[in-house]
Amino acid sequence: MYEDHYRFSAKPFQLNPDPRFFFGSKGHKRAMAYLDYGLSLGEGFIVITGEVGAGKTTLVRNLFRQLEAHNLIAAQLVSTQLDAEDTLRSVAASFGLQHEGLSKSALLKNLEDFLAAATRQGKRVLLVVDEAQNLTQRAVEELRMLSNFQNNDRSLIQTFLLGQPEFRGILQSPDMQQLRQRVVASYHLGPLDPDETRGYIEHRLHTVGWQGVPSFDEAAFAALHRFTGGIPRRINTTCDRLLLFGFLEEKSHFGEDEVNEVIADLKNEVAHQDFHGPTGVAGQSSCAAGGGTGEEMTRLAGRIEQVERSVNRILPIVRKILYTVSERHAAGENGSEPDAREFTH
Repeated sequence: MYEDHYRFSAKPFQLNPDPRFFFGSKGHKRAMAYLDYGLSLGEGFIVITGEVGAGKTTLVRNLFRQLEAHNLIAAQLVSTQLDAEDTLRSVAASFGLQHEGLSKSALLKNLEDFLAAATRQGKRVLLVVDEAQNLTQRAVEELRMLSNFQNNDRSLIQTFLLGQPEFRGILQSPDMQQLRQRVVASYHLGPLDPDETRGYIEHRLHTVGWQGVPSFDEAAFAALHRFTGGIPRRINTTCDRLLLFGFLEEKSHFGEDEVNEVIADLKNEVAHQDFHGPTGVAGQSSCAAGGGTGEEMTRLAGRIEQVERSVNRILPIVRKILYTVSERHAAGENGSEPDAREFTH
């Protein structure tokens, strides 16, 4: 709803990875350089790691966008706990090959024929494996074996492994020695620093036609960085809610107070709550069991009061959204567009 209010062409802080919003921070530029370097080598594995929401998938989609005009066949596979044969099936499926009901040998033959045909056509094949920390040892071995498909000493497939930080530790295990020997480059994508956080927010706003409204002061940017830790997905979630808050309250400027008010609401929601009580087990605190101390009961009462405040804030949002939708629907039935002033108060 706030897109019309602030005259944006689209939502600037959507959660779905979109290469249009790619922001070249120092870390992201270096990661792109490693991806480009890996492509120039045409062999081996490139490893990119980073926290959840650090922008690894957006990075890859930005790479795909740049490669659209090249003779390259690229596919992306999101890794789960697959066994060796299921991994081969998933790779075959990601390239659009027949895979159902085939034996392992038939899968390998299909993949080899596909890779060889692509090479004859002057095309290179790139496989991107996301969530690589979920790969089992057998799955990793199958991926490594695929890199053995060669033609005139040239590898027929190249693989990029994207994973969370723990994948760096997994790679150091003795079982991963053979894979490590084929890693030609690796990079860890860290969080944005305070200046980059501000640049990231402004970049996404400019991408959708931001003309300076709403404005943000320095304290607002600082508060956003503190709360999100510079992780792009967390920034998106917080800023999206901030803009919704601004739409509801008809704000044209955000300071630290507005940001902190939104953060307080977010902390009361499921995605941001810590449900582990004093016993360390979700929902099993001594207070919940009926034996809480006075201090625990006071804390629980405070939490209930916070939740009630959040609900009281959400209700006007729902009412305003329903009112706007009904107004648009009525205008449509009358054969006219809603008055633009409706969204600019």
